[in-house]
Amino acid sequence: MAFAEITNANMFLITLLLLSLSSIPLSSSTITQDFVMCLVDNSDASFAMDSSFFTHDLNASSFKQALETSAQNLRYLMPSKPKPEFIFEPLYETHVQAAVVCAKKLRLHLRLRSGGHDYEGLSYVSEMETAFVIVDLSKLRQINVDLESNTAWVHAGASIGEVYYRIQEKSKVHGFPAGLCTSLGIGGHIIGGAYGSMMRKFGLGADNVLDARIVDAKGKILNRAAMGEDVFWAIRGGGGGSFGVILAWKIKLVPVPEIVTVFTVTKTLEQDGTRILYKWQQVADKLDENLFIRAIIQPASKTPKSKERTISVSYQGQFLGDAKRLLQVMQRSFPQLGLTKKDCLETSWIKSVMYIAGFPSTAPPEALLAGKSLFKNYFKAKSDYVEKPIPIEGLEGLWKKLLEEDSPLTIWNPYGGMMAKIPETETPFPRRSGTLFKIQWLTLWQDGKASEAKHMEWMRNMYSYMEKYVSKSPRSAYVNYRDLDLGMNGRGTDAREWGKKYFKGNFERLVKIKAKFDPENFFRHEQSIPTKFK
Repeated sequence: MAFAEITNANMFLITLLLLSLSSIPLSSSTITQDFVMCLVDNSDASFAMDSSFFTHDLNASSFKQALETSAQNLRYLMPSKPKPEFIFEPLYETHVQAAVVCAKKLRLHLRLRSGGHDYEGLSYVSEMETAFVIVDLSKLRQINVDLESNTAWVHAGASIGEVYYRIQEKSKVHGFPAGLCTSLGIGGHIIGGAYGSMMRKFGLGADNVLDARIVDAKGKILNRAAMGEDVFWAIRGGGGGSFGVILAWKIKLVPVPEIVTVFTVTKTLEQDGTRILYKWQQVADKLDENLFIRAIIQPASKTPKSKERTISVSYQGQFLGDAKRLLQVMQRSFPQLGLTKKDCLETSWIKSVMYIAGFPSTAPPEALLAGKSLFKNYFKAKSDYVEKPIPIEGLEGLWKKLLEEDSPLTIWNPYGGMMAKIPETETPFPRRSGTLFKIQWLTLWQDGKASEAKHMEWMRNMYSYMEKYVSKSPRSAYVNYRDLDLGMNGRGTDAREWGKKYFKGNFERLVKIKAKFDPENFFRHEQSIPTKFK
């Protein structure tokens, strides 16, 4: 529609919006003004739009706050990193549709953000496109829980903590098997798989999705029936930013008991920690499927006042049942840990979620509504899957590596149970039967660019050391722990070099679906699903 044909109401709205944007630099202003005019022209006029939806002045504190509010990895917020032309925060679904239409018309590259937890900053930084904008879905956070059908519709901008809260608000015996970090945005979380402490009982979050609403590259809103089963398969584990903008998920609620038991038991090397962890590797995937025990491993002082370091392994568990039954399971399957009744805390499911997420015991469930990340650092992360127990000598070599680094952390999450029963082609997420546990590797620092090279080198050396102890052909990785070291689009290499590490044999199917559903590759980033392998 030509500018002269815009309605009087829309003309008035455009005038107000453009006046609010008049203080920004000329080049950025032109892009933003063109986008505003296009948005108003292509949005449903009954859904009001105002200047608060835009954050545009790079020098303003509001821009800094909008960019950084949910971003976890400070490496991608340094001044040298590219910044968006503006940040658009739609309040209604029609605004998302218009944003896609207008970005395509104006040849603007989109980055899509629901929670900002992308480990390589792909939801808020683009180093492959010169002019890009962020569509931040954080204002699209409506949650509708329907206990009669055991389902809920959740909008992409809601945090997983908000989802948990709204479920328990209606029922103490319903839950959802998703993330351990409650500030995760549900939109990007589920599209990568979404593992959590109930995955051994119910599978991944993506395994418990019944429907979805997505905006495609033409700006159309599609549900499961309209997008087709191939695309619905692809978005349940195929990674974010490849097929469209996830607006909402329809999730299946799962039953949880009134009493859930949690515990944390920490062992150091001096407390036979290596042999206990070796035993954990042998049993963690075979335990009662109601029991999830993850291992959190990091250097620690040998004594409170000592500068000499050792390795500590904290076994953090959630059991869907009472302490009496848990102790019976542990005595039968993992007595080496020495769990006692004193270690156990009986609580509700929602409080067990908060315990694992690191909230203080006195925090009320309402704290989940804040949606704020407790984790902001400069960091580099990688991931692995383990199919055979790492031998004692392998663990001892790993301890030496960890003690070389300032602030390393590794978290080992057990598989088995329902995870072993779901075929690896059921969704794009392939790591099912045969996986003992998944490893997340992290190294953290606080002085920004000054020591980045040192820490990155340590991580890559440690990753190389672990090669013989983890999955092979391919050496697998978890797509929601993005790792650009594995490879990137646009580098002249075969995308299968990194794609199969995330998706194994499912990568070929993802590429075929992408080529058919988004043939112009409108939705793209450094590790998005390509339309062809090279």
